[in-house]
Order: sequence, then structure tokens, then C-alpha cells
Amino acid sequence: MNVALHRMGEVGVWTRQFNFFPTSRVRRAVRDLEALGYGAVWVGETVYREPLTHAAVLLGATGRMVVATGIAAIWARDPFAATAAALTLAEAYPDRFVLGIGVSHASLVEDVRGTCYRRPLASMRDYLDGMDRAATAYRAVAPPSAPRLLAALGPRMLELAATRAQGALTYLVPPEHTARAREILGPDATLCVEQALLLDGTPSTARAVARKHLNRYLAMPNYVANWRRLGFTDEDIAGAGSDRLVDALVSWGDPAVATARIREHLDAGADHVCVQLYHADLEHLPEDGWRQVAETVGLIPGGTTTSRAEAVPPRAD
Repeated sequence: MNVALHRMGEVGVWTRQFNFFPTSRVRRAVRDLEALGYGAVWVGETVYREPLTHAAVLLGATGRMVVATGIAAIWARDPFAATAAALTLAEAYPDRFVLGIGVSHASLVEDVRGTCYRRPLASMRDYLDGMDRAATAYRAVAPPSAPRLLAALGPRMLELAATRAQGALTYLVPPEHTARAREILGPDATLCVEQALLLDGTPSTARAVARKHLNRYLAMPNYVANWRRLGFTDEDIAGAGSDRLVDALVSWGDPAVATARIREHLDAGADHVCVQLYHADLEHLPEDGWRQVAETVGLIPGGTTTSRAEAVPPRAD
């Protein structure tokens, strides 16, 4: 396994909340995540900060943890730009940057970027060809490697991730999908899984908050198609989503109950689980929750699990 991928350990954080705070505040927050023992922090793109420059800010604010894009959209920059950015960050911060790329969604690509969303699988394959050509054309000082992961849900994109990248990142999936993804990827590819957590044990309030977050995804064909492959029905996906669907995608309860889903994914074949903490306030920075999760899964004293990131000493620059 690539060193950067190994350093992520078993548990990281996926967050979009950083986008709602000034960079000075974000630097403090990401340093706190590192101190809590999280092996990686994942940041996305959509309509927020540009993810590669955002990653540079986070890498500069920390000294050990991995920063990964989850994901950078292939429609936002050409293959050479993505490759050059990844190589620049991987060389400046050895073994601490992972490039996650994906096809995103038609609504974001066409309505926000004004770009035509077309043939996602073929477009990703062409993009990877372009990245491979770019890597040979790149003339600046380069690192030994700059690992890339593909956002993947369906079998064909997972197959592409197994053959053309170091692995895959999945999102809004239950452990059953993780087991299927591992079968497709094989034993050697890295499988990273996002898992939504809600530290609330009251069913009605927990599900209400979960639906507040899930609402935008229920209209996205990529996710809907994946849930159908997993056996969810029209009734599950209709409206605000059934309790069955919500509970499969969002693990809620007290910290021990909510975080049990992390172990389920790891047992199903995930190498790394990046937790996304949900809150009633969509822009809330869940620092107390991050600490509770870290304590519960044993990233800091008092728990039972040690992040594999601790097993690899930081490299001196």
C-alpha cells in the first residue's frame, strides 16, 4: 500500500463545515483533528472552496495527518492541471496528500459550471488517460508517487478504480455495499468509505436531522441508482426517504452505538472510514462530536483502537 494511504489509518474525517468559517479558524480546527488522532481529513468541491488549494492550506496547518480530496471533479480542471497540482502537493508534503477525483453530478456540472455532463464512465477513463500522459510530460521536481482514488459506487466505476487508480472512495453507502465493493476491487486496492454519524439517540429527532442532510442526495441519479442496486425500493426513496433508507445511510445514537458502524465497514472490507458528523445546524463545526468519536473509537487515550497513522513517523522536511 502507498505510504500516504497507509498513514490515513482506519478513521478519518470528511467535512464540508470548514467552508463556513474563515481560514484562520479552519487552521485551528484541523490542528485539533490531528491532535485527536484522526489519520486523514477529506474535503470536497461542489460549490465551496477549490479543493486543491484548500488541501494546501490544511497541509500547511498540520504536520502529520493526510489531506485528501473527496472529491475533486474531473470537469473542473483538465488532466494536466489536476496532475500538476497533485504532484506539487505530494512533493511539498511527502506521503501526506491523496487525490480523490470523481465525475460529480449532472446538476452541479451543468447548472453550476455550465459544462456538459456526458458519458461519466467513458469520461473518467479518458481523464485518467490524460493524467497518465500528463505525468510523463511534467517537468518540475516530482515525488515518488501521488496516489489517486476514484469516487465510485457502481460496479464498472469500481472496476476502473481497481485497474487505473490506487482504489476507491464510496459515499452514502451501508456496509453491504462495502462488502460488494471489496469483492470488485480485489484485495490490494484501497477502499475508503464515508459514513454519516449523528450523536443523538432519539429516533424522531435523529431521523429528522438526517433527512435534512440527505434531502439533496435523494434527487441525484448516481446515488438513487446505487440504492436501488442494494435493494431499496421506490417507496424507500420517495419523499424524504424511508426510515429504512435513513437508518442504513446514517448511523445515529449515543457515541458507542453511532460509531459501531465504523467497525462494520472495516469488517466488510474497508481500509479507512471517513466519518461525517451530522448536526441540526448544517453549518455547525462539530468539534465536540469529533472529540467524542475519537474517544469512543480509541484514537485518543481511553479507547481501544490506535490509528495506523501513528505507526508511521512523520517525515522531516
